[in-house]
Amino acid sequence: MSLWLLNHFSTFTLAVVTVGGTVVLAVAGSVLLRRRYPSLARGEHNDMVGVTLGMFGAIYGIILAFVIVTLWTQLDSTQTIVASEATDAALIARDAAAFPPAVRADLDTALSGYVHAVVEDQWPRMRAGQPSYGATEVHLRSAFDVLQAYDPKSPREEVFYEEAVNHLNDVAAQRRARLTMAQQELPPLLQVLAFGGAIVLVPLTFLYGMRKLRIQLLFVASVAGLIGFSLLLVFVLDRPFAGELSVSPAPYREGALAQYWVR
Repeated sequence: MSLWLLNHFSTFTLAVVTVGGTVVLAVAGSVLLRRRYPSLARGEHNDMVGVTLGMFGAIYGIILAFVIVTLWTQLDSTQTIVASEATDAALIARDAAAFPPAVRADLDTALSGYVHAVVEDQWPRMRAGQPSYGATEVHLRSAFDVLQAYDPKSPREEVFYEEAVNHLNDVAAQRRARLTMAQQELPPLLQVLAFGGAIVLVPLTFLYGMRKLRIQLLFVASVAGLIGFSLLLVFVLDRPFAGELSVSPAPYREGALAQYWVR
């Protein structure tokens, strides 16, 4: 469900629904509770409610901060993995210039198939949360076969051959890391703490009574808006390959790999 929402609605739309919906529900709940219990406006229990709000707010704030930082770090790590994989593939393409034309052509064919498969086949699968090794396995195996069948003839070729093999091994490792990140999501327990905490904390603000309704609604709306925006960050950062803030496949089209996209 979360993947479908991220892939079919803009971040702005999700922000309006999440933040706006949280604020509207909070304000409506506060008004209804105040009408049901007019005595809340006198603030007779504000001391107790204030202590409870402070304690719950501090705990919930630490949990949200931990979750958001963790998800942001995960997104940043995923971007680094993608950039590293594309860089290694580009370096192989450059190293291939030192090989005989036939070997270079075979290696270029394998690399071209690989980057096209990553962007055109594997990326949509990762956006949908269904990554597949098979989408690129044939092309990666072809690149390995080309290098395994080639026997360098000169010291110069040996140097570039060793570099190409190392970079191809790195491509395989980065591919595994990328597909692993595509399957990552926030553990269920942290999801319960993040979203369930909001269900506990926001209603507590209804109990903090103020004589002026406008001031109380401003207080409730501010807390609800902050929580709603935090939950929006958790929602959009949870899946690094889905939504508008997702990792881009652009590195596979740039630099030395751009030659494989020229029609």
